[in-house]
Amino acid sequence: MRIRYGMVGGGEGAFIGAVHRMAARLDDSFELVCGAFSSEAARALRSGAALGLPAARVYSDYETMLAREAALPTESRMQCVVIVTPNHLHLPVALGALARGFHVLSDKPATATLEQCRQLAAQLRGSGLHYGLTHPYSAYPMIREARARVARGELGAVRKVLVEYTQGWLTEPIDQGGGNKQAAWRHDPAQSGVGGCMGDIGVHAFQLAEFVSGLSVTELCADLRSVVAGRKLDDDGTVLMRFGPAASGTLIASQICAGDENSLRLRVYGERGGIDWQQMEPNSLWLRLLHGPAQLLRTGGAGTGAEAATVQRVPAGHPEGYIEAFGTLYREFALLLQQGGTTSVPGIGAALRGMAFVDTAVASSAAGCQWRALPDHQ
Repeated sequence: MRIRYGMVGGGEGAFIGAVHRMAARLDDSFELVCGAFSSEAARALRSGAALGLPAARVYSDYETMLAREAALPTESRMQCVVIVTPNHLHLPVALGALARGFHVLSDKPATATLEQCRQLAAQLRGSGLHYGLTHPYSAYPMIREARARVARGELGAVRKVLVEYTQGWLTEPIDQGGGNKQAAWRHDPAQSGVGGCMGDIGVHAFQLAEFVSGLSVTELCADLRSVVAGRKLDDDGTVLMRFGPAASGTLIASQICAGDENSLRLRVYGERGGIDWQQMEPNSLWLRLLHGPAQLLRTGGAGTGAEAATVQRVPAGHPEGYIEAFGTLYREFALLLQQGGTTSVPGIGAALRGMAFVDTAVASSAAGCQWRALPDHQ
């Protein structure tokens, strides 16, 4: 049985909403039954019509959607709310959905501030409902392979984690003057929250570093900048990280690296070797051992394990990428709702960790790049 879901945000002109809908359809495990796609009624109706939804299931605001869907018969109402709005709406939509008995799958970051995320965690606690956060990079087959090899101790004790996520799309002030809504809201504190670049892509890099290394950041020292004149939030930053006493790392997140597309790279080094993965060459994972030849592991190729095979979709040699990884999160979340149990989908723990990272990085930078302890929400 498909999971019936409603979407908040993601109407015409939005980027990430379409990605979510494609991912939800990929395994035929979700069915879009309703939506509040825009705060503009006409735009919402056009968006719903383009998606083949009846006008009665297209709403002009999320409060109306939640109330009317909750009043429908159990067999036809939505079961899950997918949130793809600017950050400032993540908390109120999620709280409203949980209060009405709906599961929640949200785009990142979970909320606009750490305190809001704590509110969300408190509402979720004891509700019996599930919450998921879409960090799709953690669902690539070679990332699952890397995580498994680190967990098995193939690299030895982890000593160093290097992660960088650089883009160039905000090199110019396209967020100013009203010409690019996607850029504008990301640098409006009222909509984005406390973090700009760090809340947008830095949080992805942070989640990936902890997910693969199996370690938790305990302290950080951040240097965040607004390079383009007129921006109120960071568009570039470097963060030094400590994973307890034994390991350290560096996180670079920048959206002013002219010419870069989505250059996400993760390297993890242990006592006996290291791994190296890049999102723009996602089917490849380099394993370099201290006393042995370098090995190039490929999705579906010899030497890869069940962790990668479970999320591999096509025969070896065929490119798999972003949409497939996103689809894996939807498939795994559907299984969680249908069968319960454990899941690799980031949940409220990852949400709290991510917001603690953004909040602490902003505070550290504002205090002159001071080392700050990261609140532990494990």
